[in-house]
Amino acid sequence: MPVTAEAEELGLDGRRLERIGDWMARYVEAGKLAGALTLVARHGEIAYLDGRGLRDREAGAAVTEDTVFRIYSMTKPITSVAAMMLFEEGCFQLGDPLARYLPEFADMRVWTGGKGAAMKTEPAHRPICIHDLFVHMSGLTYDFFDDTPIDALYREQGISLPGSTEPLATVIERLAGLPLLSQPGAEWNYSVATDVLGRLVEVWSGQTLDRFFAERIFAPLGMTETGFVVPAGRLDRFAALYGLKDGALDLLEAPARSRFALEGRALSGGGGLCGTIGDYFRFAEMLRGKGAFDGGRLLSPKTVEYMTRNHLDGDLAANGQSVFSETSYDGIGFGLGFSVVLDPAKAKVMASVGEYAWGGAASTVFWNDPEEDVTVIFMTQLLPSSTWPLRPELRALVYQALDD
Repeated sequence: MPVTAEAEELGLDGRRLERIGDWMARYVEAGKLAGALTLVARHGEIAYLDGRGLRDREAGAAVTEDTVFRIYSMTKPITSVAAMMLFEEGCFQLGDPLARYLPEFADMRVWTGGKGAAMKTEPAHRPICIHDLFVHMSGLTYDFFDDTPIDALYREQGISLPGSTEPLATVIERLAGLPLLSQPGAEWNYSVATDVLGRLVEVWSGQTLDRFFAERIFAPLGMTETGFVVPAGRLDRFAALYGLKDGALDLLEAPARSRFALEGRALSGGGGLCGTIGDYFRFAEMLRGKGAFDGGRLLSPKTVEYMTRNHLDGDLAANGQSVFSETSYDGIGFGLGFSVVLDPAKAKVMASVGEYAWGGAASTVFWNDPEEDVTVIFMTQLLPSSTWPLRPELRALVYQALDD
């Protein structure tokens, strides 16, 4: 997917955009990233697309425009779109109790203190509803957090998504037998809620999640290189995954040995997809087009507008716990699958009110800014995403290039 317009035609300063390449190069040369790829578009036209460094240091393979990346939680907006497509077909209402469709979630209990045999729980004050799943107010959590005994229970019970090798239905059924971290609707907590939503897509549609994605989203958008499994024919373009060890990059997962190269894993709607920057741009363009892309339509404009507004009472700081997520809390709200900027000054980021976005655990991110009509996608493969301040730095680099 090449650059499609000159920056100046789009109200951008091309010379100032080149600072993004210098920025990526500094991270690579300092040994902080193996490689990175950035796309900047405006009014639907790509003004900047450039990569620096290596997708696989061990193989000496450079980052290219067709590199395949683990997008992890950038899967969540796709799952949310899938669910809302079924909402438009009358399959459910947002206020419906989850147990209506997954009966194992009836009569949930909530952790109140203690751990192990001394753990105390109480009945949920109300059922989890579908809306709670979209906005991470369900009381669910993640196994990789290390803050509460409930997180530990997830690890003990194998509630590990996207890592599980069990069928999604099996994992979700076992999840329903564990206490909630908090009362439904009481607080925002990043969680496997979108994986439960993915299971609901299967129940409502009668299709497996990978089949629904392939037929109803990827095919209409031309996302030919996105999926839950990286096939053998793409492994030579699949990026390696890195972390930091003793301050230096450390290989966590080689492409050929990746779990994403194996069939038979749980279909994680919360973090299971891999794909290219060009494919994700098509998805972002569909959202920018209020549900329409290349003559087809996945969602109505009203639905996209509803999804990308804040659904919380205030920002995340007023609703959430102080645990990891792919966004800051102050000045940021949350819609149906996306963070939503409420107050850029309070958030201390360069942004516009109404911008919606999400990122992935390996430091990837996308955002659509309706006010400036700007789309940005950044791909790299470094766990965790909090390692370096990549996202706020990239924001400054993008917005300093606006020239109208």
